[in-house]
Amino acid sequence: MATVSLKGIKKVYDNQVTAVHDFDLEIQDKEFVVLVGPSGCGKSTTLRMVAGLEEISEGELQIDGRKVNDLASKDRDIAMVFQNYALYPHMTVYENMAFPLKLRKTSKAEIDRRVREAAEILDITEYLDRKPKALSGGQRQRVAIGRAIVREPKVLLMDEPLSNLDAKLRNQMRAEIIKLRHKINTTFIYVTHDQTEAMTLGDRIVIMKDGFIQQIGTPQQVFDHPANLFVAGFIGVPQMNFFDAQLVVRDNRYKVQLLDAEMELNEAMQQRLRAANASEQPVTLGIRPEHITYGALAGQHSFEGTVDVSEMMGSEIHLHINAGGRDVVLRVPTAELADEERNSMCYGAKVRFAFRSDLIHLFDRETGMNLLPAVDET
Repeated sequence: MATVSLKGIKKVYDNQVTAVHDFDLEIQDKEFVVLVGPSGCGKSTTLRMVAGLEEISEGELQIDGRKVNDLASKDRDIAMVFQNYALYPHMTVYENMAFPLKLRKTSKAEIDRRVREAAEILDITEYLDRKPKALSGGQRQRVAIGRAIVREPKVLLMDEPLSNLDAKLRNQMRAEIIKLRHKINTTFIYVTHDQTEAMTLGDRIVIMKDGFIQQIGTPQQVFDHPANLFVAGFIGVPQMNFFDAQLVVRDNRYKVQLLDAEMELNEAMQQRLRAANASEQPVTLGIRPEHITYGALAGQHSFEGTVDVSEMMGSEIHLHINAGGRDVVLRVPTAELADEERNSMCYGAKVRFAFRSDLIHLFDRETGMNLLPAVDET
């Protein structure tokens, strides 16, 4: 239905507080883009500027190639779903969904067709005669989404729509939104602070911090090739392990010194570091908990530590290991573990672990930037 272009978008409050800095993003027709980041990073402000609820201080916003900076919200052909549902309590579900079409003076027959079609898509037909107070949180959110999609907007904006739901309902509604995007021909811009939502919903995700874009890419790109330390720590649960380390060169081979040991990097890493002209330097080494092997044999890639905490998660155990005074977190799948192995993961137990050398990340100690970023991050 529509492309959305944000070029150099900036938001300044009271001529002194900059909430969004030089935001550049090209969103394709029918693409699902998620803005994600911690509270106060500028993601909701950016969404509200697209919606016309906040004035744009600088830059240009285009929808379908038309500049809309000065257009009122009602003239932008967008619809927005809010965190708090914003339903009229005195109206039925049907009336709530029909309301925006009545304002447009749409015919009764067309209103009825669109409302019932949206209700069918969202599986809320049986609730059309109920008032919002008679609905659960998940059902109310479906009504709010239905009210938005009956307008058949070019762009559907969603501002943390699932944050008021409990964990089980959030999972269900995530699945519903994934199904919905395949049923309606609309471009989605979705805001969340929940990285699980971002990873599961988005075609591309835009990670923000302090009003700046940190990285734009597919969920797999930002997981496999985080642009900097912030992205690496923000994406992934439990979060990536970080270590102060030293990148050295011995006999024209790159190695990393950490935890009182020296680890040679695999051939693919050797080639990428040579191509990047990497020099000997202090680095921050990052590795995800699922990329650390539990129970490794002694060797140059393995380390010893003491179990501090063992968290049973059902399908896996999250092990917190003290190694050289550092907390190292491992994810250990339980399916292949014998009972005695599970029981041995108790407080104070001595264990060995090894890093997957092909899955480590190296970051510049001063700038925090990945020494080996993805070739194409957009």
